[in-house]
This record gives sequence, C-alpha cells and structure tokens, in this order.
Amino acid sequence: MPITRPTLLLFGLNLLDALLTIVWVRSGVATESNQLMAGLLDIGNAPFLAVKIAMGLVVMVVLLRWGSRPLARYGLAVALAVYIGLMGIHLFTGLAAFGYVSQSSLHDAAALGEQIIGISI
Repeated sequence: MPITRPTLLLFGLNLLDALLTIVWVRSGVATESNQLMAGLLDIGNAPFLAVKIAMGLVVMVVLLRWGSRPLARYGLAVALAVYIGLMGIHLFTGLAAFGYVSQSSLHDAAALGEQIIGISI
C-alpha cells in the first residue's frame, strides 16, 4: 500500500496545526504548550512557521524514503492519530473563542482526557 497520501495528510495537518496555533496564540485565546516552540513563537511567526514546516518536510522525506518498513508505518499511524486529536483540541479552542463552548465544558473535557490517558498508561 502506498504511503504517499497518508504522509501528505500528516504534513498538511502539521501545517494546519502551525497556522491555527499562530492564530490562537496571537489572539490571546491559547498558549503554546511546547516550550521550545513557544520560544520560537516569541521571536516571531516566521521562525515558528519555518521550523514547523522544516520538521514536517524532514518527517515527510524520511517516511517517503523508508515508508516500506513496518516501524515507519506504525509511526505514521500514531502520528496521524495524535494530529487528528490535536485538530479536535483546535476545534474546541475555536468554539470556546467564539463563545460556543463554556469554560466549564473545556475543563470537563480536559479532565476526561487526563482520565483516559491515565487509564492507558
């Protein structure tokens, strides 16, 4: 099975994550939780975006080159699952920013997520 389409999807989700992060952080709705990336975001949007794109391109090249290996396919599946979950977080952030979701609902969702993670570990 070709790995090109899922790899491009992962790159697209990475780019969308970067753009949405810039929007939410600059509008004061959210903060960047990754301290290394937060430092780049403090420098400016361009360095943050450049590093996110560079990381995505490196991952894309590695996956396209060695995507036939089982570990690469497993890693791609895990990365896609993480990024799809992250898009859910961006969705809730946007809904909260526009007043469609209350703060208490966000705290309840975060608590549920922590319980799920705690159970799986």
